[in-house]
Amino acid sequence: MLSVNLAGVTLKNPVMTASGTFGFGREYNEFYNLSELGAVNVKGLTLNPRLGNVPPRIAETPLGILNSVGLQNPGVDKFIEEEIPFLRQFDTKIIANISGSTVEDYLAIAEKMDSADVDLLELNISCPNVKAGGMTFGTCPTTVESLVKQVREKTSKPLIVKLSPNVTDVTEIARAAEAGGADVLSLINTLLGMRIDIRTRRPILHNNMGGMSGPAVFPVAVRMVYQVHRATKLPIIGMGGISTGRDAVEMMLAGASAVAVGTACFRDPFAPIKVRDGIEAFCKEQGVSNVSEIVGTVRPW
Repeated sequence: MLSVNLAGVTLKNPVMTASGTFGFGREYNEFYNLSELGAVNVKGLTLNPRLGNVPPRIAETPLGILNSVGLQNPGVDKFIEEEIPFLRQFDTKIIANISGSTVEDYLAIAEKMDSADVDLLELNISCPNVKAGGMTFGTCPTTVESLVKQVREKTSKPLIVKLSPNVTDVTEIARAAEAGGADVLSLINTLLGMRIDIRTRRPILHNNMGGMSGPAVFPVAVRMVYQVHRATKLPIIGMGGISTGRDAVEMMLAGASAVAVGTACFRDPFAPIKVRDGIEAFCKEQGVSNVSEIVGTVRPW
């Protein structure tokens, strides 16, 4: 009933974790067996270890949070050496999220990951391109198509491209990723936001601005998934504010073939399990034999 297929990879259920919110699963494994998940999407990986940004780097917002953690991670080599063996203890798929500051960074990581024991790669194109004066990779269709094409040439793994919502037209970026050779699209990444301490008159985040996630962004995510589903032929992983089974079903009706749970995990470690159970309950209630039957079946007025 719950199994889904993403670019030839079968997930036992359509629920996974969102990169950046689940670490490498070790802490959450203390609450439940990671085999309960369709996939674990690990913390964003860079070529070399990163300590991340200077604190404070988390700020609360109404119905969400802002973060400017800055891709703190142990680096791709450490991940391959220590974290993949840990994750392979569980009956779940592994998605490696990769990030870079230059095209060369992305290509080097993709090449390393091609021979690593992971099931899919997720290309985070929301990073600033230092060689282009800090312009984000994912905001220009030409840049997106070129980057995806070059990464595609470095790996035979199914390639997910994670789209930024901080663009004028997300469908342009989606079509560019498709043209470059993406197998799957995931969206949305965080929305750029800011909070200010009115007494100190300083931004709460040391980095001034950060990525906003949580329930407040959910309607934006549903809208963008709906638009991208209509604009491309690729399967979509929908994310952005999902915290209940009802949210997940709504996202799948909009066009998502699978869903990722992120910020909700901070409030409730069991959120992905509850989302999975909610999807299953909906399917039983509605007489749906396989959850894929509901993908993209919203009926616009």
